Amino acid sequence: MIQRKKYNKTWYLFGLMLLVWACQPAFKPTPFALQKPAAFPIPVIPDSNQLTVEGIALGRKLFFDPILSKDKKQSCSSCHLPGRGFGDHRALSVGVHGLPGKRNALPLANMAWFYKGLFWDGRSATLEQQALLPVEDSLEMAAEWAVVERRLRQHPEYPLLFKQAFGIRKEEDIDRYLVAKALAQYERTLVSANSKFDQVMAGQAEFTESEARGKTIFFDSSEEMPQGECANCHNPPLFTDLRFLNNGLDPVNTLEDYPDKGRGAVNGKKYDNGRFRVPSLRNVARTAPYMHDGRFKTLEEVVEHYNSGGHFSENVDAKIKPLQLSEQDKADLIAFLNTLTDFDF
Repeated sequence: MIQRKKYNKTWYLFGLMLLVWACQPAFKPTPFALQKPAAFPIPVIPDSNQLTVEGIALGRKLFFDPILSKDKKQSCSSCHLPGRGFGDHRALSVGVHGLPGKRNALPLANMAWFYKGLFWDGRSATLEQQALLPVEDSLEMAAEWAVVERRLRQHPEYPLLFKQAFGIRKEEDIDRYLVAKALAQYERTLVSANSKFDQVMAGQAEFTESEARGKTIFFDSSEEMPQGECANCHNPPLFTDLRFLNNGLDPVNTLEDYPDKGRGAVNGKKYDNGRFRVPSLRNVARTAPYMHDGRFKTLEEVVEHYNSGGHFSENVDAKIKPLQLSEQDKADLIAFLNTLTDFDF
């Protein structure tokens, strides 16, 4: 009889706990409408991760929190610096062990419009997929997701923030996929669309003579002036066409000789060896050094590379050829590139 009472009491308390838990109101995240700049296309936001006020706030906190790294000293913002257009100031980003990574950190402006794969080689299809990789990369954060998940579940603040952002009911529901969703939400709000170029296009400002001349060279808009061939790949409003191209960086004898095979290492297509994402030129004056390996320290070096025609290879893009720009042409072109710096970003 005594054992039965104890048994009944235990189940009574358990049932009461379930009832109390079930009666707790579930959080309903607040929808957030991303403001699309007038000249931009419709942003790519997956149905499974719609933007919310709470999700964005959580993503921002995670982005700047070193809790995601092995030694709790490195955050996403360690390599994506706000003052650098959310790019890095190093040629190759440095991870928690002090070792350089394999490539330069790409800036994060306008990620809501990037739909052809992320990273320099396009190996992740979405921001949600991309956000999962740096945490366990031995040259980046070098952590284990199981450890990171445990940290977040035991944290004094994060359980409530995850509940508010995703409507979950218990700490055990916090996992890497919700972390990735929150980071992706925040990154999709990093919109860059208020540069001098944008203001001129809106009739709110005017180019200087040098900037206007550089714009003509950039867009090949005059038969009387040199052709810069820039806008063939870096077209507005994103100033990238999102393709993966070989821009003649490396002298190679065969397509197998590239030191970094880029896109070809991802899809296994030999003809894509040495091809990398066409980066956006928005905020380009802030995002030095340049190229996938950060080999060029200045915009002057970048322009000189294209002016020289680069190095020929079997799959180099047809637009890579000697441009015969004068010193004044190059200076004007850089003056125009400086107008792509966002005042608010």
